[in-house]
Amino acid sequence: MHEEKKTIDTQETKQEIKQDPQEEKIKELIHDLQRLQAEFENYKKRVQRDQALFAQYACEGMIVKLLPILDHFELAIKQKRQDDDFSKGIELIYAQFIDLLEKEGVKKIDAQGKYNPHFHEPLLQEQSEKEKSTILEILQSGYMLGEKVIRPAKVKISAGKKDGKE
Repeated sequence: MHEEKKTIDTQETKQEIKQDPQEEKIKELIHDLQRLQAEFENYKKRVQRDQALFAQYACEGMIVKLLPILDHFELAIKQKRQDDDFSKGIELIYAQFIDLLEKEGVKKIDAQGKYNPHFHEPLLQEQSEKEKSTILEILQSGYMLGEKVIRPAKVKISAGKKDGKE
């Protein structure tokens, strides 16, 4: 009887041993599946982000080619001599043009205050009463597409105070 109990215990132990490797394999496969699912979700998010960036910057070349036309509109509006229907029409077209560019993610660079080499390109430097590297005049507007500078603002900056004191 004692031997029978040993045989039964041994059989139960063998069954437990047989189940343990199977359970371990199942757990390992479940873990691998969960990891692959997480990697796939990350991949999908990365592809969506890349596609959104591509779509945003795909039109960059065309926008850069349109900026000189925008500059000419600004120049024409500054030079207008009378307030007639033609001038109002030009201003309306200009406003529509600006609205279209803004919808595409184009923003005008703020060129007031202190010179920033990431956003401004100094073309001229002049002695003035203002602090060194202060923007004195905007010579050409700069633009960004999303977070990317597509054309820096061309500016005139201060070389420092006229009396030579900083």
